[in-house]
This record gives sequence, C-alpha cells and structure tokens, in this order.
Amino acid sequence: MRAPDRSTFSLAEAFDPSANPIEKRVNEASHPPGAFLVKLNREYVEKPWGRTLLPPMFDPPAGKRIGEIWFTSDDDQPLLVKYIFTSEKLSIQVHPSDGEARARGLRSGKAECWYILDAEPNAVLGLGLTRQITGQELRLAALDGSIERLIHWHPVRAGDFILVPPGTIHAIGAGIALLEFQQNADVTYRLYDYGRPRELHLDDGVAVAEKKPFDLSSIRAVRRGAHQSLVNSGPFRLISGTQDVFGSASRWIMPITGRVRSDEDVAEAGDVLLAHAGEVVRYEEAWTLTGVSA
Repeated sequence: MRAPDRSTFSLAEAFDPSANPIEKRVNEASHPPGAFLVKLNREYVEKPWGRTLLPPMFDPPAGKRIGEIWFTSDDDQPLLVKYIFTSEKLSIQVHPSDGEARARGLRSGKAECWYILDAEPNAVLGLGLTRQITGQELRLAALDGSIERLIHWHPVRAGDFILVPPGTIHAIGAGIALLEFQQNADVTYRLYDYGRPRELHLDDGVAVAEKKPFDLSSIRAVRRGAHQSLVNSGPFRLISGTQDVFGSASRWIMPITGRVRSDEDVAEAGDVLLAHAGEVVRYEEAWTLTGVSA
C-alpha cells in the first residue's frame, strides 16, 4: 500500500481493509525522558485478536500482532485515547460505573466511546442484549456460550460514533479499526471469550451489567468536517470540529484529517496532542475529535 501524502493526510483513507487478520506492550517515546509532554507517546499493545499490518503512519513494530495503541504520558491522566484494530471478535465484556468501581476498591469505573475509522463489509459491534433477562440467565448464557446469540450484533461502517455507558454488555467484532476515548481505568469484566484461555469475571460482570437491550439512539453518523457535540454528559465531553473550542481546559486533540500544532509539537492523523489549559493550538486544515474531563 502506497504511503499517503501527509500534507493532505486522512486517517480513514490509510486503512487497508484487507489487513491480515499474550499481552505485551512496546513503548515509543516521542520526547526524551523528563521532557514536558504535549504530543503523547504511543504504546503498542499486542493482542491475540490484533493485526500484523497497520496503516503506515503508526510505524508499528515489525512482526507484532498489534491490537491496541495507547497514547500515554509520564503523568497519570483521567482520560485515555486508544486506537483498536481487530482481526477477530473481542471478548463479550462490561465495565462498572464509578460508584460500582469504588465499592470494589477501584479509583473509577469506565465510560467509553468509539469512532469507527474503518469497517470491513458485514462488520458488527455487540451492544446490549436482544431482550431483558435475569442475572441468573446471564450467568448461564455466559457459561454455555449462548450469550453470543443473546447479544445484539449491530452493523457498523466508517463514520459511526457510539457512546458506551458503564454497564453496557458489549463486544467489538472482527474487521474494525476504531478510535476509543475513555476513562483511564483498567477495569474490564469478561463475560465470555470464545474459548480463549483467559480469566472470566462472572460475579462482578453479572452484578454490574445492564441485562437489557441497548439504546440504539447512542449510535450516530458523524459527518466529516462538521462541528458536533458527541458526548455532553458523564465523566468527559467530546466534540468534533475544525477549531480549538476548549482552550480554557486541558484537552485531548485527536486529528482525523490535517494537522494541529502547539509550539514545536505537531500532531497529525494517528497522533494525539494533550494541550494544557491556555495553550494555543493552531489548526492547519484539521478536523479533529477533542475531549475534556468533565
């Protein structure tokens, strides 16, 4: 695949839908140790369901099956940006709310949202259930595998945006590349993992799960180049647009097209810029997703 012209760079156009269909992380520092971080570091995470071929701007390590790219700094931040690349289905899982997480001795729960960058034909997301059930029914379905038939598999395409509140039973299907913006909490309760030899968390998962259908109004198409409010309640806010409208707050700026610049830091598609309150960020033919902590 020919490398794109970065002067008119579009993230979605870089994805190769024919990409080849363990947890280990490889860190790529974008600043020397101790330097003030604005452009966030990439951390490559190997997954059994990941891909060996990623768009070229991610410069992935050769021969690794990368499922996620995390964007991190030396400081502990309340929010986290990930890119996710799938060649197989991810586990059926659920995250707790803040209150449920704190009751279990954790710092916070996890709300998250997804912007679909690329989706192969017939790609699907699992969101909620096809009908309301009891906790015991959910547990039995997770144990015997019938949860695969209970979950609502919703078709997706590039440009879709989905808000996934805590408590939502969900799974990302194969053949999808997406950008995830979430609370920075490592708390996932797996309900079912297709026979992979990984731990399940049925007691906690059943306890926090919404055992009912998903509100499909939480799925919307995002028009490229438009200014839209995507998340306006909960632990974070997220907008799309061509201007830096959160200048009075620390914000995570995720270019989808074009580039943004803050002093010497330049971020293009595939990068994330963490701009602190009051910092001036210039948009150069850029359309971005921008998030702030609530």
